[in-house]
Amino acid sequence: MLFRQLFDPETSTYTYLLADRATREAVLIDSVREQFERDSTLMRELDLKLLYTLETHVHADHVTGSGKLRAELGSAVVVSAAGGVSNADIELVDGDTLSFGSHTLEARATPGHTSGCMTFVLHEEGMAFTGDTLLIRGCGRTDFQEGSARTLYASVQNRILSLAPDTLLYPGHDYKGRTVTSVAEEQLFNARLGSGKSEEDFVTIMDGLKLAYPKKIDEAVPANLESGLLTPAAAEPASSVAGMMEDLGRQDAELLLGAGI
Repeated sequence: MLFRQLFDPETSTYTYLLADRATREAVLIDSVREQFERDSTLMRELDLKLLYTLETHVHADHVTGSGKLRAELGSAVVVSAAGGVSNADIELVDGDTLSFGSHTLEARATPGHTSGCMTFVLHEEGMAFTGDTLLIRGCGRTDFQEGSARTLYASVQNRILSLAPDTLLYPGHDYKGRTVTSVAEEQLFNARLGSGKSEEDFVTIMDGLKLAYPKKIDEAVPANLESGLLTPAAAEPASSVAGMMEDLGRQDAELLLGAGI
């Protein structure tokens, strides 16, 4: 399998390219609109056919490139059925699979950060793409509408950390230059969810964070509910989107990580 981990420095977002070497069929996980030229150029250079753009959730810290990639490359926009995206081509539910060449991704519903969060598992390669549900030594916040600390705890423990210990976990973001972790590492070292933390421990930690309002949510959420095709000028006012869905912003993440939370 061909694999690339790509990075957007403005939002510290990871985008993942997976492709079958024989058929050249590819998928892209968590694209960023500002990185369209990078991603489309890479497809041409590697002679790949982009079948799907997958979203781990409706992002609030960046705008997806999925709509533009569909228009230019013919790829299908794939999201969770619980995400509320109005113009998706494929809406996934827990247990659905997507194939590219000889490879198959399993979609696992992992709500808690948002109601539509999904983790994509590539079992034969021992890889999982967790979005913001589980970050390296952390997790996405749960203090906006549709977020739930108790739901996120159950998602991580039952759907991610239940994978084989050597499964490699690739997050949606990282703010300290880290690129990958594993189930075994997070079970031991995740300060919020590992080391035997109980559900009550986790709820207490998350309730005490008191995070700032994310700076890009008013642009990103409305746009991402239309696959990134809504322009900033047409975005809804803050009062209508502030409680919907939200990712860790750079400032919030640095604050939390620096405090060892």
